[in-house]
Amino acid sequence: MNRCAVWAPNASRVEVDSRGARRAMTAVGWGWFELQDAALEAGDDYSFVLDGGAARPDPRSLWQPHGVHSPSRAVDHDAFLWTDQGWRGRSLRDCVVYELHVGTFSAAGTFDGAVEHLDHLVDLGVGAVELLPVTAFPGTRGWGYDGVDLFAVHAAYGGPEGLKRFVDACHGAGLAVVIDVVYNHLGPDGNYLGEFGPYFTDRHRTPWGDAVNYDGAGSDEVRHFAVDNALMWLRDYHCDGLRLDAVHAIVDTSAIHLLEEIAGAVHHLSAAVDRELWVIAESDLNDPRVVNDASHGGYSCDAQWSDDFHHALHATLTGETSGYYEDFGRVEDVARSLRNVFVNPGGYSPFRQRRHGRPVADLPGTRFLGYLQNHDQVGNRAQGARSAALMSTGRLQIAAALVLLGPFVPMLFAGEEWAASTPFQYFTDHQDVELGRLVSEGRRREFASFGWDPADVPDPQDPATFERSKLRWDEMVRHPHDTVLGWHRELIALRAATPAIRSGDCSDVTVEFDEGARWLVMRRAGIVVACNWGVGPAELPVEPGTALLRNTELVTTGAGLLLQPDGVVVGLA
Repeated sequence: MNRCAVWAPNASRVEVDSRGARRAMTAVGWGWFELQDAALEAGDDYSFVLDGGAARPDPRSLWQPHGVHSPSRAVDHDAFLWTDQGWRGRSLRDCVVYELHVGTFSAAGTFDGAVEHLDHLVDLGVGAVELLPVTAFPGTRGWGYDGVDLFAVHAAYGGPEGLKRFVDACHGAGLAVVIDVVYNHLGPDGNYLGEFGPYFTDRHRTPWGDAVNYDGAGSDEVRHFAVDNALMWLRDYHCDGLRLDAVHAIVDTSAIHLLEEIAGAVHHLSAAVDRELWVIAESDLNDPRVVNDASHGGYSCDAQWSDDFHHALHATLTGETSGYYEDFGRVEDVARSLRNVFVNPGGYSPFRQRRHGRPVADLPGTRFLGYLQNHDQVGNRAQGARSAALMSTGRLQIAAALVLLGPFVPMLFAGEEWAASTPFQYFTDHQDVELGRLVSEGRRREFASFGWDPADVPDPQDPATFERSKLRWDEMVRHPHDTVLGWHRELIALRAATPAIRSGDCSDVTVEFDEGARWLVMRRAGIVVACNWGVGPAELPVEPGTALLRNTELVTTGAGLLLQPDGVVVGLA
């Protein structure tokens, strides 16, 4: 049975509507109301009625089987038969993280459909799967960042039982699972939280409107809402970590920031269940406080995404320097990121027109995720073009070598490992026609800073935009996809076999480069990665040694190694 309670300080009278009847709830203090004479059984559909108004879903609903505007359904978490009793998690530093979107990862677009491809991830050498948000959002298809029922698992993916089957199968295959959670805003369609209590405030603004109220009057329960949600994924769904979306957009002036509170609660749970649990943040602040320990004035997150490394790698390999790539494009930027994580640790940013960032000091590289692609960097392009559509196979191999053998925790975006030909475009399924129109129009306007033609932007509301974003698994065996896949497998195997590569010791990284000739040599952990993405052959100061992996003919010279354009060699340092 499920205790029936709701925090609704904005209401003077609350009823629960279930089994064809309305029953009055009792005020029990601090804005909470409780149904004291009965409980909800698993499978019961129910809604809350505030002061005689319209029926609303439970703010903490675990399942919205008929959509975000319909009644909630009670779930018994204890009814699922887990088989992962021996699972103790994995060390993040030893993992290759694999980000995927459930709806486009398989033909079925469900958790069960994703399970069918786990053997591929194991064979590839992946250690952790990171799911884009799976909370309930409007319609059936979307990225998930406009979720409105943060405790409910999206019905179209398979609901609560489907997610549990997926996590259980992942653990059986030796894979950890990370859930992407969004605490900086909620979507507009189906967002009823403001009717229940002071979940939002106009004291702060975000790109999506009023901020979530984490530091004003009534914010204690709002903070509990977020922390309880974070713990639910790890406790009730056995997930191994959280990826916190855009934490720079969480406005919190409290003495203890919400990030620190979430990280502390997660680490406390980790100790209690004797299992590795992670908190990974997305931040564009270039601020190491996100991952510094609380004892050193930080928020104690286990890791954060490193957009600087991505921007540096992408800009220099593609030549793009518009929009937020304005600060990047030099080979030196890649070298700086490999050595110091942040390309800009406190200097002036032309793109921002102000100073930006601070040094990471002695933090290990394993506190940061490094990547060439992710859902944002692919999906927020006009046509959702992957790196495979923007650069040669050789340059994809150069990028893979630096991502997988660099000092960071590597992350791949689903399909990247075989240079997938399918785009990953922005798609929505808003049932509100006017909202859908505004989203489609706004999507075209926002790309102006990149110089992209608005006419090239697919309509997010068109089902074809979603369909063309689904991976084509049959193309893996065709050239050049098989070449890129084999390269990733070999690099990941080398990383797994060499503990020093997984150490994240940035002090061990040395980088030589030539800006004009466009080549770079990275040495770390007993290996050397020599790359040439210039327009002609380049002579690199590298002793031939033992070539462990290469995509080009080896030609030795008196000064070292002659590499052809887009050539890369991995050898012993």
